[in-house]
Parts: sequence; structure tokens; C-alpha cells
Amino acid sequence: MNSPAEPSVRRPRKPRAGGEVARNPLTPDTWIEAATEVLVNQGIDHVRVDLLAQQLGVTRGSFYWHFKDREDLLRRVLQAWRETATENLTVRLESAHADPLEQLRDVLSLPFRGRAAARAARIELAIRAWARRDQMARFAVDEADASRIGYIAQLFSAIGFPVLEARARAFMLYGYIVSESQMPSLSTEAQKQERRAFAERLFTQRLAPPGA
Repeated sequence: MNSPAEPSVRRPRKPRAGGEVARNPLTPDTWIEAATEVLVNQGIDHVRVDLLAQQLGVTRGSFYWHFKDREDLLRRVLQAWRETATENLTVRLESAHADPLEQLRDVLSLPFRGRAAARAARIELAIRAWARRDQMARFAVDEADASRIGYIAQLFSAIGFPVLEARARAFMLYGYIVSESQMPSLSTEAQKQERRAFAERLFTQRLAPPGA
């Protein structure tokens, strides 16, 4: 890791009067969500235990109820992102339609889903910036990209494209989706919808054989 390390000692729980152990009201998800917000708004160097504790209005010791150290938190941030933006999303797309073409249309619609899409894009941009300087984040991004492209390639294969062509189409379609997600303000809504319709025609039409 390139970021400053935090102590890895788990703080002991303090007993209340009468011998009961005090309960920490914060959940791991609270810390993960707070860390994600700081990552998006300020960058990875500001995702620090002391700053998060101050923001959440608790002591540093509260952090160690849930995490070994800062690196453990960062790992869990990446895990939460992977589950939300790749694994759970894929399950929802597969559950919404049995038809692979309809799933593909849903994939093409992802960058245009309002506030949810805008927030997902901001988180992803921050994680990709983090991945430029950190191996753990780089691995998570590479894993997510490979999984998403693999899912899209399966859709193209199910539609009837040969395996190698399905993979090539998936890579190109994924590049289009990432571009739309990361450049939301360069076009009007009408232009985006026109481009989306064109992308569907472009990526699903069959090519004429070479020399035809």
C-alpha cells in the first residue's frame, strides 16, 4: 500500500458498570459507506481511521470492533464495491429477463439510470484513480472488468455470435458503457438516447463475411 498505515492492534471492549460489555452502535457498513464517501470526495489519502472516527462522532477505538486495521477497511470497501457494482448487478440483470437480448439492452441502459448511475460512476472513477497507485485496488478493478466483460460476452454468445466474436463485441460494448458513465455532461439527453439506440444496432448486427 502506498497510503500511510494505521495500527493493527484490535482495541479491547470496555466493560460497563456491572460487568457488561458496551455495544458499539456503528456497523461495519457504516464505516465502509463513510470511507467510500471520503474516497469519492477527497481521495484515498484522506480515508484514515482518525478522520472517519471524527466524522462519525466516535473514538478511534470504535473502529477496531469491526476491522483489524486500515488495510482491512480498504479491502472491505473494494469488496462492497465489487458486490454492489458487479456481482449483485449481474444477478439483477439475469433475473429481470431470460432473453439475452433484453439483458443486453438493460446493460446498455446502465449509464442512463439517473442518480443511481451517477453515484455508481463517481465511486468507480474514484476507485479507478486509486487503482493507478495501489496494487490491491488495481486487482479489484481488473477483476471487475474481466467479470463484466465475461458476462456481456456470454450474452453475445447466447444471441448466436461465435465465441471469439462475442468476446470482441463484449470488450467494445463495455468500453462504450464506461465512456458514457464517465462523460455524462458532454451530451444532451436526446443525444445520449440516440447514441444508445445506435450502439444497440451496431453491436447486435451481424457483419458480412470478409470479401462479401
